[in-house]
Formats: sequence, C-alpha cells, structure tokens
Amino acid sequence: MEAAAHRPTWKVLLAFAIIYFVWGSTFLAIRVGVREVPPFLLAGIRFVAAGGALYGWMRLKGTPAPTGREWRSAILLAVMIFVFDYGLLFWAEQRVPSGIAAVMMATIPVFMALSEILIMKTRRLTVRLAIASVLGVGGVVVLVNPSTSFGDSAVNPVGAIALLVGAVSWSIASAISRKLDLPSAKGMSSGAQMLAGGVLLTITAGLLGEFRGFHVERVSAKAWVCLAYLIIAGSIVGFTAYVWLIHHESPTKVGTYAYVNPVVAVLVGYLFGGEAIGVRTIAGTVLVLVGIVVITMTPSRKARAELKSGRAPAEMAELPTRTSLETDN
Repeated sequence: MEAAAHRPTWKVLLAFAIIYFVWGSTFLAIRVGVREVPPFLLAGIRFVAAGGALYGWMRLKGTPAPTGREWRSAILLAVMIFVFDYGLLFWAEQRVPSGIAAVMMATIPVFMALSEILIMKTRRLTVRLAIASVLGVGGVVVLVNPSTSFGDSAVNPVGAIALLVGAVSWSIASAISRKLDLPSAKGMSSGAQMLAGGVLLTITAGLLGEFRGFHVERVSAKAWVCLAYLIIAGSIVGFTAYVWLIHHESPTKVGTYAYVNPVVAVLVGYLFGGEAIGVRTIAGTVLVLVGIVVITMTPSRKARAELKSGRAPAEMAELPTRTSLETDN
C-alpha cells in the first residue's frame, strides 16, 4: 500500500466519486436501455464487452488463464450472479422504477448474512443481526406492500419478486465463492466471471426468444449511449477505481459505497428519470440502509476471534461488496 503522501487527494476524491455516483446512476441507465433492447440481451452485450476487455487486458499483462477447474467455478458463479441476479435486475427494471430496484438490491448484505449463518456457519444469529435483518426485510415490505404505499403508486409484484430472487442468488453465490477454486488475480477472476456471465446471458436471451422481433437499426442513440455508459463507466472505469481505492484506503471507507449507491439511484431516478419519491420510498430506503449498515459493521465469528488474538481480521482484506468479482451495479 502506498504511503499517504503518494496518493493525491484529487485522485482519492475522484475514485470515490466514481464508485458513489457512477455506480449509483447505472440503475437508471439500465431502465432506459431495457425500454428498447431486450433485458437479457442488453445485459449479455454489456458483460461480454466489459468482461472480454478485462480478461484480454489481464492476459496482455501476462496473467495466466484460468485452469479448467477455475473456469468451472467461474461459470457456476456466472450463472448465479449474472444470469439470475443481473439478468433478473435488467428484466425487473422494465416494471420497477430504477431507484426502488436499487434499494431492493441493496438488501443483498441481509441475505449474505443469512447465508453465512445458515450455509457457511461463519456467523451466529445474534440479537443485533436479527434486528438488522428484520429492518432490511421490513424496508422491502414497505416498498412492495400495497397497504404501506402511503398513497404512492404500487410496485409491480412480479418485478419485486424477481429482484429478491436475484438478491438471494447473489448472496448464496458470495457465500460459496469462498470455497471455490478461482484465479488468484482478482482482475482475472473478475474478467473470467464477467465474460462467462455475458455469454450465458446472451444464450439465455436466445432461449427466451429475445432475438425475434429485435431490430438493431431501431434502437435509438439514447439507448446505445446508456449501454456504452454501462460498459465503460459502470464496469471498466468503476472497477478500476474500486481496485485502486482498496489499495489506498481502508475497507470501511471504501465499503460506504454500498450505502450511498441506493440513495444516488433514487435521486438520479427522480431528477433525470421522472421517478417519484414519496413517503414509501423514503421509509423503505431508510429501513434497508439502517439494516445493511448494522450488518456490514458486525464482524463475523472468525473476525472476532482474530481480533481477540491480536491479528487483523482476514475478512478486512476485502469489502462487503455487492460482488465477488466486479462490484458494480
């Protein structure tokens, strides 16, 4: 890690601005894009391009290609993270406002904590975690339950269910990823998973018939700009800024993007997407954010043991990210 004197303040601020605002704004870019391009196809194009660029760059740097076993692990995670999580996110944004979609996807730490309790056995269910989980789930209930709409428009229930399925799939993938053989180089691991995910999303688009009736020439420049923004700013630039930050700032500071992104998404949707911000949206957002702040600030059983022994927790080497691979939205 470089000394503090070797990291100019403007670089730190720029990197934080990217992971805060660029990642937060990608939800609206997705919503605009899926109005004209079928969702799984749009997601497939995004991740084939971004994953291919990252994978190619790592190979040019001399990073070894994944082994057959590592590719199998990458493909398994690609199914759970890209096809189910991202695919369902893109699909749901045809029906759910981008800001609300972002808030619902922010519940991933809640489901990750439950996965660690039930699957990994690295956490035990404490009163603190139980309350945080109830708050997070309660925020979702406020967002989708017609009886708690406070006069706001109802959220499409099918879209809401799709988002929750995606969040659960991501949390399980994050839990099992620690037991899988993946490339040691984070960039190669990310590139392989993104590339595999993009290919699988494109195949899924074909199986769902998204190519039928789709005409490239009818896609507006606005939709293409949104796709380019997702590929370049959301995936490539965002990932680069994130990797730079985790080598220059504390994990706790960098991890704050998980709390800021949903707020940015709600505001961007309101200011530029014409999406409403009502009492329900505010209440649901606050409940979800309080829940994930408590959960991400609660160390696991292993981390507590390491702290007692005087060693730095191993889990602090990585952030409570939304992804085990690229950490963008």
